[in-house]
Amino acid sequence: MINEIKKETQDRMEKSLEALRGHISKIRTGRAQPSLLDAIQVDYYGAATPLRQLANVVAEDARTLAVTVFDRSLIQAVEKAILTSDLGLNPSSAGTTIRVPLPPLTEERRRDLIKLVKAEGEQGKVAVRNVRRDANDKIKALLKDKEISENDQRKAEDDIQKITDSYIKKVDEVLADKEKELMDF
Repeated sequence: MINEIKKETQDRMEKSLEALRGHISKIRTGRAQPSLLDAIQVDYYGAATPLRQLANVVAEDARTLAVTVFDRSLIQAVEKAILTSDLGLNPSSAGTTIRVPLPPLTEERRRDLIKLVKAEGEQGKVAVRNVRRDANDKIKALLKDKEISENDQRKAEDDIQKITDSYIKKVDEVLADKEKELMDF
């Protein structure tokens, strides 16, 4: 029973870490990354559709993304969706391809992005700690129902804390990598 709780805890903490990675991957650096446009939704016959389903996005060079739309009639809609997104990008269409140049980041903007990354990291740590709390509650319920002894409870809570510490450390590593990526010119 305790092993199941530990396994579930580890799985949930891994999901929290992956969610954090997904969130901070959307925070743009000076380099062009196709994942930058993942959050963009395009109005496709009245339905909001992810850009990835309507177009192929590739990094043309270090500062330019190329978006090749599958349906030519959607070029204007895709261009408008990129323009109105909160990413601050200015796309330009050239035939069937939309080019999205990424403006260089200023020092001030980099610092703002680092603050944003740190805030996301703190949310990730809170998520990991919430998983720990849930696991400890389940262990206490087992003790209350007399399914485990107090020694088993202490050992299980220590193990859960060790798992938590390792995931907090992983969150810090992810944040440090992203910070370094943002500060590299």
